[in-house]
Amino acid sequence: TALREALDRGGLELHYQPKVQLSDGTVVGVEALVRWRHPERGLVPPDEFVPLAERTGLVHKLTAWVLRAALDQVADWWAQGIEVPVAVNVSMRDLQDTDLAGLVVAELDAHGLPPEALVLEVTERVLVQDPGRAVGMLRELAELGVSSSLDDFGTGYSSLLLLEKLPVAEIKIDRSFVRALDEDGDFSMVRSIVGFAHGLGLSVVA
Repeated sequence: TALREALDRGGLELHYQPKVQLSDGTVVGVEALVRWRHPERGLVPPDEFVPLAERTGLVHKLTAWVLRAALDQVADWWAQGIEVPVAVNVSMRDLQDTDLAGLVVAELDAHGLPPEALVLEVTERVLVQDPGRAVGMLRELAELGVSSSLDDFGTGYSSLLLLEKLPVAEIKIDRSFVRALDEDGDFSMVRSIVGFAHGLGLSVVA
């Protein structure tokens, strides 16, 4: 009930994490990160309320809100000449139960933005649970010019079999591999992921 009220009454907000090109420090994109500013719990991270939204059927409304709010901000940036794409996370239920492509096209048109202004992120969990539906939806989005990113890479089981067939433009290495890379991280694993991803023509985000 509280989450539904937050969606209706403006209790959610977006934070933006920049994606920086390692070679020259250029900001090449941002990721929209939703937060729930709860009156008692403070700033609640998405891993605490997105699963709740999925279980209660609120996830479609949540995704629509995030997409609209993110494109509001991006439209303002693009009007100022800051033409960087924004990445928005979508859930398994978004790919399964809704006309996600229709929603994306409608919001891009409403904001006067090209498809290149948006990247949709999906997790490996989506591919494990419903690979056929996920691949079909990602292909439909790719045909519209909207890029997709495979998030949390390295934590699932099916992506190595599907990666060559997936219409994704980038993979995001799961943070468990890179969190302590400057101290005791697994250099060989990260180097291998970067190598085969580049071999497939994909960008890599860490």
